[in-house]
Amino acid sequence: MRKTYRVKSEKEFQRVFEAGQSVANRSYVIYKLEKPEQHHFRVGISVGKKIGHTAVSRNRMKRYIRQSLHELDGQLKQDVDFLVIARKNAKNLTMKETKSNLIHVLKLSQLLSEEDA
Repeated sequence: MRKTYRVKSEKEFQRVFEAGQSVANRSYVIYKLEKPEQHHFRVGISVGKKIGHTAVSRNRMKRYIRQSLHELDGQLKQDVDFLVIARKNAKNLTMKETKSNLIHVLKLSQLLSEEDA
């Protein structure tokens, strides 16, 4: 995923947290902020130490999330910034389960259309 497609700074994260809407399932929380002037979605990923105490486990989870979003790229709403926050339940998910859970929460947040996924 290109760097231009990422929410990176603390200021941008806080803007989405404060002004955005949130939706959750057991594994992930999604915060989204509509940005009509934007031509492509931007995503921020947060995996805390509750998920894994080693950087290896947290980075693996972030790779799974990024790869799942990459595979869903053409189906995602484009004019939005959103954050994906992993919960404890996401700790032991496989790549396939990660993608399935992300699809579920993205549909709930209306970032992914029902018929596309």
